[in-house]
Amino acid sequence: MTPTGNLCRLTPVQEFLQQLINGLSLGAIYALIALGYSMVYGLLKFINFAHGDVLMIGAFAGFYATPVARQLFPDPWMTTAVVLIWAMIVCAMLGVIIELLAYRPLRNQPKLAVLITSIGVSLLLSYGGQILFGVNQKAFPDLLPPIRFALGQGVTISGNHLLVIAVTLVLLVSLREIVLRTRFGLALRALSQNRDAAALMGVNSNAVISLTFAVGSALAGAAGVLYAMNIHSIEPLMGTQPGIKAFVAAVLGGIGSLPGAAVGGLLLGLSECLLGGSFLSSYRDAIAFGILIVILLIRPSGLFGSSAAEKV
Repeated sequence: MTPTGNLCRLTPVQEFLQQLINGLSLGAIYALIALGYSMVYGLLKFINFAHGDVLMIGAFAGFYATPVARQLFPDPWMTTAVVLIWAMIVCAMLGVIIELLAYRPLRNQPKLAVLITSIGVSLLLSYGGQILFGVNQKAFPDLLPPIRFALGQGVTISGNHLLVIAVTLVLLVSLREIVLRTRFGLALRALSQNRDAAALMGVNSNAVISLTFAVGSALAGAAGVLYAMNIHSIEPLMGTQPGIKAFVAAVLGGIGSLPGAAVGGLLLGLSECLLGGSFLSSYRDAIAFGILIVILLIRPSGLFGSSAAEKV
């Protein structure tokens, strides 16, 4: 997600500003994925490691929907909106199916069993994707024309970056309104605090959990299309790396905290681009895991997380 221009000709200030823009765009994608991790963990207290592969399914859903959307809606911005919505719908349905078939039967089992199952679902999606979509990379179509806005000499922001940031802001605000101002959001918060008490008050836990997976997976679907638009290619194993990094972002912000997931994603994207654009560029992918180690050593609960005493 770095610009194609020659950064060697930029001054240090210009390069910093360019990497800042790249980091905001990348961090916005990490934030969308990390929200799914935090929503599931806040409700069920386990990590859904298949979440990154849901992103991959969203990217392929957008890939195959693009030709149809272009025929129905010639305007590129409308085409992009339709592709994003379609990918979100597909991934929302996939998330509900995964929860129903893989996680719901194990809800009262030890968390280790659910964790291992999530790894199995991840492998099923990634290697099943190789059977369905093929093992070779596919070029993701350019949904938007190559728009670039100059913010100064040598510093530009592309239409894709603007789209990523705008879509992320809209989805974050929408999610906040859903959680704080709807009956589903009230039930979600009640279940995350005390599932038994919420059930006694008439909350349908199965419906709330299914909707939580649907919303989190829909966010991953949108992130899949946005991520594919910026790397310009897709393949069945593409969800592994952003999925792991988004998990790091969720831990950084405080796993289970929705604001923490958003802030953690932005911080990770900024750190990766700002440090990766310096002499540490060869260690760009290691930066995320270095941050994870430091956070776990210094503040295991994350920036927005709270340590809870374990009852014996």
